[in-house]
Amino acid sequence: MKMRKNIELKFIFWIIVVIFALFLVVPLLVLLGRSIVGEQGITFEFYSSVITRKDFLPALGHSFWVAAVAALFATAVAFVLAYVIHYTNTPRWFKQTIKAIAMLPMFLPTITYGFAIIYSFGKQGLITRLFGTQLFDIYGFMGLVIGYVIYTIPVAFLLTHNTMGYIDKKTLVVSKVMGDGNISTFWIAVLRPLLGTLAGAFVQAFFLSFTDFGIPASVGGSYDVVATTLYNKMIGGIPDFNRGAVVAVIMLIPSIGSICILRILERFNIRYNRISDVELRKNPVRDVSWGAVSSVLSVLVLSIFAVIFVVPIVEEWPYKTGFSPEHFQTVFMDSELVGSYIHSISMAFCTALFGTLLAYGAALITARSTLSNRYKRTIDSISLVTNAIPGMVLGVAYMFLFPGTPLQNTLTLMVLCNIVHYFSTPYLMMKNSLSKMNAGWETTAVLMGDSWIKTIVRVVTPNALSSLLEVFSYYFINAMVTISALVFIAGARTMVLTTKIKQLQYINKFNEVFVLSLLILITNLIAKALFSLLAKNGKKKNKVK
Repeated sequence: MKMRKNIELKFIFWIIVVIFALFLVVPLLVLLGRSIVGEQGITFEFYSSVITRKDFLPALGHSFWVAAVAALFATAVAFVLAYVIHYTNTPRWFKQTIKAIAMLPMFLPTITYGFAIIYSFGKQGLITRLFGTQLFDIYGFMGLVIGYVIYTIPVAFLLTHNTMGYIDKKTLVVSKVMGDGNISTFWIAVLRPLLGTLAGAFVQAFFLSFTDFGIPASVGGSYDVVATTLYNKMIGGIPDFNRGAVVAVIMLIPSIGSICILRILERFNIRYNRISDVELRKNPVRDVSWGAVSSVLSVLVLSIFAVIFVVPIVEEWPYKTGFSPEHFQTVFMDSELVGSYIHSISMAFCTALFGTLLAYGAALITARSTLSNRYKRTIDSISLVTNAIPGMVLGVAYMFLFPGTPLQNTLTLMVLCNIVHYFSTPYLMMKNSLSKMNAGWETTAVLMGDSWIKTIVRVVTPNALSSLLEVFSYYFINAMVTISALVFIAGARTMVLTTKIKQLQYINKFNEVFVLSLLILITNLIAKALFSLLAKNGKKKNKVK
């Protein structure tokens, strides 16, 4: 039985290896080849010509600087919001509202943030009209920082929020008993245990900002960054594939560096043998002050997104502000736009379905199998590599590998790209879930004569259902909002909403842009609510059993 079980597990393992070999390793090797192989053979002329261009190093410097500033602000905002939830006695509804606002940006594509900033802070923007003057120049550094901060708050918040839930709050009491002042207690009981997580949140936010394309595509202006440089090289007026490949390879360097830094930072995480849930002492000054700061930050986030709800329902912003359903009618009567929505739903569903199966199979190998460590290390290595590959780089690599093949410009290729790109987090979610389950289920099933497949279907899967639904939800939502990779591989007949939004930008159809953005938001919110409800019901049924 053990031999048969290993055969089944090895079969799953080799399916995973083949998929990632074909759709991760080979494309990256082709990308690397295009950056060093010219008509005369191997050459580093492409690298030297790119690096010595007068506009490249400034663009690279801009990317590092604006990503670092945005990551710093995003980490600080995330800390404040998480602190209010875990270390104040503010009402429960208030904490739930803060959490919902912190997570809101992840339900929209990044390219929409840029348009929201334009329509909020531009010369005729909603906030500009409220203040009577334009507060700052939205194109360039300030626009990018605001967009990146909004984009990365959810990631930084999730990391900080989750870690705060595992900090032993008894340290607060001990510190006070020892006579420490408020600042010392804050450092010892809150900040010190979070240093590794906060540094990790900064690195993650930096990586996401550095590699994002959607925000600079809308508010970058003349402030060039590496992402727009890559896009212009590949899909500009005169495409330059070899030098585009060089830019893509250079984008990998900070990505790989960020992963190495995250591995090092794990050593600084404090782990408690026991976590005590201590009731926080009453402190109205603390609650009011932290609550006020978090409220201001939340209002600032919401104020930027408010325009998404306002512009589509007025006649013509900002000149005719009467209510009108005309823009929605225009979108739903346009078969091409409706087709893009159907493509998005189809792509997201298929990505979620097959991505969940792939992550589940990989997690079964590492968390629920007797296969040797070399198999498990291979899966973990795949997860680590996918986490370091920016979407734009993967899209460019596919652009090189698949032209002229049946996969070119197909939804199938887009689904495979999303599955590979977002594999790391779903795999880790499933691995953590499966590793916490009873380790003796498979052994007991073997003794009772059940096959490995039956054990997985009848015992493991029902107990993992809530985690499977969370993974499905993660894949679905990210597939709905992604643009970085798809902008290179989507075809005219396979446009999804995010790539369609990019296309509508060129012809200044911003009303349609906001309607499509609302469609994405509403779809993701409904999907999230549905999957969360199903996951909760799954947990309740398992508890009853």
